[in-house]
Amino acid sequence: MSDVETESQSRSIAAVERAMDVLLLFGRTGRPDLGVTEIANELGLTKAAVHRILTALRNRELITVEPVTRRYALGHAAIALGRAYLARTDLRVIAAPELRRLAAVAGETATLSIRRGDTRMYVDQVVPDQELRMEVALGVPYPLHAGSSSKAILAFLRAEEIDEYLDRHELTPFTDATITTPRTLRAELAEIRKRGFAISRGERQIGAASVAAPVLDHDGGVVAAISACGPLPRFEPHMLDCVPLLQKAANAVSAQLGYSG
Repeated sequence: MSDVETESQSRSIAAVERAMDVLLLFGRTGRPDLGVTEIANELGLTKAAVHRILTALRNRELITVEPVTRRYALGHAAIALGRAYLARTDLRVIAAPELRRLAAVAGETATLSIRRGDTRMYVDQVVPDQELRMEVALGVPYPLHAGSSSKAILAFLRAEEIDEYLDRHELTPFTDATITTPRTLRAELAEIRKRGFAISRGERQIGAASVAAPVLDHDGGVVAAISACGPLPRFEPHMLDCVPLLQKAANAVSAQLGYSG
């Protein structure tokens, strides 16, 4: 191989590595989106280089841009990669028998959600054999302020993480039942921490009810949530009866992750 070819190959490898660094930055940041200046400062790159990288990643739908703010976030292709990875993670394997038991006893859908930065997403579910039943969309990011799984995760973050989340996000309503004021949400989160589980009555989805409990890791950090959910008229009258089994399921998964609290 000639010196010219070697130099060209080295430049190509370096370009790929810089693109990977940008993509990985989106994966590890707690922020839902990033600007060009933030990326450049974080990685020590020029803005021109960041623009070139983002353009290449957008062409493969790994990154998406918000036209008005010109801020960037993970795209559909990146989420698909994440879902493929999650399909192979131990957490789903660990939680699977607990979800089956919960769904069987509750007679409603049992779900597993994981935290991803300022969002959470469903990664598994067990749906009961009923004519009228709830099914959730796997791999779709949801904010942390609406719905029982979201609130179960948000409530067990560190106090400074909750503060930062509330500083970064407006509490956008999904339904008339969504909590939209920080003061009310903080009071709700305190109650969730006290009792150990979260409740939702149509907060994120009209006509749905759910209860959720956090899954904690060996450091006591919240990494996921397990929930039972169903149609509001049918599930609401007995959803609190599911709480002991729900908490038992979440505690069992937490224990296997090394949590001993």
